[in-house]
Parts: sequence; structure tokens; C-alpha cells
Amino acid sequence: MKLKNKNCNNCLNSCFKQHVYKSPKGLNEQIIKNISEEKNEPDWMLQLRLKAFEFFQFEKFPAWGPDLSKLDIQNLYYYIKKTNKKETSWNDVPHDIKNTFDQLGLQKIEKEYLGGLGAQYESETVYHNLKQEWQERGVIFCDTDTALQKHFDIFKKYFGTVVGYKDNKFAALNTAVWSGGSFIYVPKGVNVTIPLQAYYRIDSQNFGQFERTLIIADENSSVSYIEGCTAPKNSENDLHSAVVEIIAHKNAKVKYYTIQNWSKSVYNLVTKRALAHENSIIEWIDGNIGSGITMKYPGVILKGQGAKTEILSLAMAGQKNQIQDSGARVFHLAQNTSSKVVSKSISCNGGRSSFRAKVKVIKNAKQSKSFIQCDSLLLDDKSRADAYPYLEIQEKNINVGHEAKINKIEEEKLFYLQSRGIKPLDAQALIVNGFIDSFTKELPPEYAIEINRLIEAEMKGEKNEL
Repeated sequence: MKLKNKNCNNCLNSCFKQHVYKSPKGLNEQIIKNISEEKNEPDWMLQLRLKAFEFFQFEKFPAWGPDLSKLDIQNLYYYIKKTNKKETSWNDVPHDIKNTFDQLGLQKIEKEYLGGLGAQYESETVYHNLKQEWQERGVIFCDTDTALQKHFDIFKKYFGTVVGYKDNKFAALNTAVWSGGSFIYVPKGVNVTIPLQAYYRIDSQNFGQFERTLIIADENSSVSYIEGCTAPKNSENDLHSAVVEIIAHKNAKVKYYTIQNWSKSVYNLVTKRALAHENSIIEWIDGNIGSGITMKYPGVILKGQGAKTEILSLAMAGQKNQIQDSGARVFHLAQNTSSKVVSKSISCNGGRSSFRAKVKVIKNAKQSKSFIQCDSLLLDDKSRADAYPYLEIQEKNINVGHEAKINKIEEEKLFYLQSRGIKPLDAQALIVNGFIDSFTKELPPEYAIEINRLIEAEMKGEKNEL
């Protein structure tokens, strides 16, 4: 093949850029040892990985929820590293990787809206930066591998304390092969007024991404964190199985946003949980637009008196055989705790959305309050929505409520809008935007606009990236 010019040659070389390390396909003890060695980890982390792998081997897949029988654990690559360095300047990131993130608009978002940004490509973080003003105030924001090496005392104190490897099969898998993710520590009394963000990208086929995120907000502090995810359309299956642990100390506040737009080839099987101490607040805003199968149930343990949480989720199942199985779990372990769970789901083109929620109030958690609301919207007769609430109440002196609604889009509203000259799909989009308004108004404006665009693309059967 002849190349027309030097620029074309450079482009071709960029397209075929090789990784610097790639584990063999499949999972065994030796691969885990190789990953740990490649990362130059302390022995205690290797031993933890191996214990988690042993548990993973014997633990069964969930007997409830979506069918995972087509997920072939041994047909995945578990560690791919494209570059040896984590850069603090976009100019130093390899061109092909930088171009991928440029197309997602990350540099512009970082400059205009964020206090810090991390970008992970396959298994490793390739770019990470925190603005100087927050560094000077003692805020730590780095990738989790760096935290293990440079912030060992804080890391070891909290790692695995909210989500242990015995929690479930995929938490065990993550603990065995984790790589990358975000580590945030906010010192006492520091309020981070600008959001921090991490972005996760999968480009390889038959690949598993297993980031591990750990956020600690010390007493009287606050932080907002945004997580974005994408993958291009692949013909083979990929796996995303993250673990997120959040600890909010006394009077602290953590606001956590997730906006995922995986391709339909991705299994998104994650474990995310927060621990709320006395008078702390956890806010979870969770948007699930892509993936073939999602199983995600953000959980909050209200451990201290007066602790509060609000979990707001949006799920869009917009394609045949796509399953969004999402919801929330809240555990009231102290008096005067409160929780509010609001779920919005949209099903169209043969997709299925399922809402699962569990609220548990233990004995003596008096004066606790909890409310669950599940609203589902069906756009056609081919799609499906389900609600599976579960309440476990051990205390009488509380206030708990639940409601669930599954509705079809109203023909009268469609007719009215179309009679005003609005095209059918645009009329549907207007109604859907109104339905999800309580979700989008909680997002920063630039992200709310993008969510509306993604929803419209799903309704039309298009593939878009965030």
C-alpha cells in the first residue's frame, strides 16, 4: 500500500499504536501476580488480590436479575496499558489517546467547569491534574494506583472497608484485578466548590475495565465528583466492573454524579456504596444510558445519627435485548436518619428497565424516614418496565413510604404536539424531557444538555458518545 504523504504515514502509525503491556487472555493466579508486579505493589496488596480471586472462583453468579450466562470470564483481557506515564499536561499524552478524549470535549470541560480531571484509557490513568488552589488546601485527587504508593496510610485505612471482596462475585473480581480509578481525600473543613471529574474509556474488544474509586470527605468538608464512561461499538463483549467506596465523616457532604454511555457490547456490573457518619449527607445522581446489561444499585449506609441521603437515578433502555437493571439500597442504622430514592426509567425499541430497591431500618433506629418513588415510561408495546421494591423494617417509630408507576406515553399529548406542527419523534422527545426534568435539573447545565441529546439519540436508535 502506498501512502500519499508523511502526514498519512503518521496517521497510520498512530492508528496501529501498540500497548506497552497486555496480559494474556483469561484469568488465573499468575495473571494476577503479573498485574501486581507490573504495578510494583506491596506484598499485602498482592495477597489481598489472591484472596479475592479465590473467593471469586467459588462464588456463584447472581441467581436473580439479568441472564449473565453469555459472559465468558476466560475470554477477556484483564490488563492493558497503553503508555508508561501519567501526564499532567494534555500535550504530553500520546496523540491517538489525546485525540480520543479531545473528541469527547474533555479539555474544554476541564478548563471551564472543573477543579480537577482524571482520564483513564483501558486499564490505566493517562492524564490527571488538580488545580493549584485545591492542592494548596490539602486536597488529594489522584488515580488510585498513585494513592497506594504515595498516600499509603490513608489508602490502607479505608480501602475495602465499605465494599469488601466478599460482598459479591464482581466485588471480588474487582479486588483481584483492579486498576486505576480515582482517589479523593478532602481535609477537615475544606469545601471543594468546583466539581472534580474522572472519565473512563474502553476501546479494546474482549476487555475488562476494573477501576477502583475511593472518596474520603473528612469532618465538615464537602466535594462533588463526576464520573463519565464511554466505549465504541464492538462486536465482542466487554466487561466493566468497578467498585466505588465513599466515606463521609461527621457533617461532611459528598455529591456523586455518574453518567454512563457504554456501547451495547458492554456488561456493566458494578458495586457502589457510601458510608455516612453523623449528620453527613450523601447525594447520588446516577444516569445509565448505554451498555447491553447494567446491574447497578448504589448503596448508602446511614451509620451516624442525623445522616441523610438522596439517590436520584435515570435509566434508558432503548434497544432490543438491552436491560437496565438499576436501583438503590439504603440501610438505616442510627436514629433520625433519612433517605429519599427517586428513580426514572424509559423503555423503547424493545428495551427493558428494572428498578430494584431495598430499604432496611434496624431496631432502635427511631425517627428514621424513608421514601421511594419509581416512575417508568414505556414508549411502545415492544418494551418492558418492572419494579421490585423491598422494605425490611425492624422499628415501629419511623416513617416509610413507597410508590411505583409504570405508564405509557399519552396519545393525547402526542396528538396535541403534532397538531402544532411538531414531528412525531420530536413530540416524543419533548414529553420525555419533561418526564426526566427532575433528574436533569440536578446536573450541571452542560451535562443536562448532553443527557437530553443522548436520550433523543437512543429513541432514534442512534449511537452517540458523551
